[in-house]
Amino acid sequence: PIYGARLVHTIFEDAELRADWEKEVKVMADRIIGMRKALTAELLALGSTKDWSHIEKQIGMFCFTGLSKPQVERMKKEFHIYLTGNGRISMAGVTSGNVKHIAEAIHEVSQ
Repeated sequence: PIYGARLVHTIFEDAELRADWEKEVKVMADRIIGMRKALTAELLALGSTKDWSHIEKQIGMFCFTGLSKPQVERMKKEFHIYLTGNGRISMAGVTSGNVKHIAEAIHEVSQ
């Protein structure tokens, strides 16, 4: 823990390092926001009539999908998409390359 604290102190103490860090955090946050929007758009494009607005309203690296435990199990077994038992997915793992597959799986198990 002390090394992490020293690293943070070093970055926050130096204006240039802190500015770089803030830019990098913004890039990561914007990417996750973009993936939330893309996932919602893909679900709607698939014809889902469910309200997925909560995906975009949430913030942070994780998203509660609203999927039930049996639906989560289907996601794992049939589509090889791994979520926690309560339906939480890591948005950091959603990419432009897999967002369509994830949306298709969510759409299939949520019908």
